[in-house]
Amino acid sequence: MSANSWLATGNFFTKYKQEQRTFLTSLDRSFFTFFLVLLFGWPLLFELSNKYMLVVDNILIAIVAVMGLNLVTGFAGLISIGHAAFVGIGAYTIASFCRTMGDSHIIITHFWPVLIVVSGLVGAVFGAIVGLPALRLKHLYLAIATLSFQMIFEWTIQFMTFFNQGQTIYVGRVFWFTGKVGRKDHYLFWYFVILTIVILLGFGIRNLLKTRYGRSLVAVRDNDRAADAMGMNPGLTKVYAFALAGFFAGIAGALHAYVYRGVGFESFTLHESIGYLAMAIVGGLGTLNGSFWGPVALKFLDLQVETLAETVGQYMPSGMNLATALKPFTFGLVIVLFLIFEPRGIANWWRITKSYTKLWPFRY
Repeated sequence: MSANSWLATGNFFTKYKQEQRTFLTSLDRSFFTFFLVLLFGWPLLFELSNKYMLVVDNILIAIVAVMGLNLVTGFAGLISIGHAAFVGIGAYTIASFCRTMGDSHIIITHFWPVLIVVSGLVGAVFGAIVGLPALRLKHLYLAIATLSFQMIFEWTIQFMTFFNQGQTIYVGRVFWFTGKVGRKDHYLFWYFVILTIVILLGFGIRNLLKTRYGRSLVAVRDNDRAADAMGMNPGLTKVYAFALAGFFAGIAGALHAYVYRGVGFESFTLHESIGYLAMAIVGGLGTLNGSFWGPVALKFLDLQVETLAETVGQYMPSGMNLATALKPFTFGLVIVLFLIFEPRGIANWWRITKSYTKLWPFRY
């Protein structure tokens, strides 16, 4: 490692322990700490309306879901088109407790952290089950298998009376140390909760990728036969990649249920699965920070398109819904442009920026 812990123009490791450090320089650690303080502090200084606070919460929930999708698709190289179904598994786990015990039961309102973890574990179980075809299938065939799980999930929710046939199942308001979380502070409270979960899961992925289990994901993605020859178990690796993705998606689904105080079928359709996949592509497959950039970029794009449609709609005929046409158009256009001009996603821009700041004023 460089003698200067604040500024280093290169990484010179002499021990494996140095390579496994979370922050390579003190400057990285300081920037991260400042960014965390900023994330936790800005809601206390600038008050947002519930409408925009809900948008921020949605972005954080999408980040949790895309983290899991990036593990299975980005790092393990397994295509999953049914990720929204895993998110729905987590949400409907909360809904099942509400249908069984009542939406205001003490377990729902007071022990919500436990239920969020339980939802993640249920998602992991379903993820492992769906991952079993990965033992024999690859590429397009595996994608069709995950798509079939999405279809089965949608059919089950729509036709089972226990799940209210896809109609909204209400979830009660939660309690904190200060008492019941009211309507005024609802979205702000969940912002801090989800942000904390995002940070913990982010560190979890960062540390996982440094272990042999994380490295085996990348090895199986690059060449599963070579990984098998090196002593890894490609089949087991693929199954636990799906299990990890299901765990993250299950947590995201449980957070969605609590934030919206209800679970409805329309939030976990195939369209949402394509949206999660698009976020992973735009952010950057196979990168941790890409799981952050993708949801932020696409959610912000949706917000801007909606604002543009409202502005332009004032000058259009009353019967024309411009937002309905603009949203799918911009969504598809962004994906195509990134696939053509920047297949490595926004994360590659971040990598280039970091390299430039480390090497400046030198060019190489």
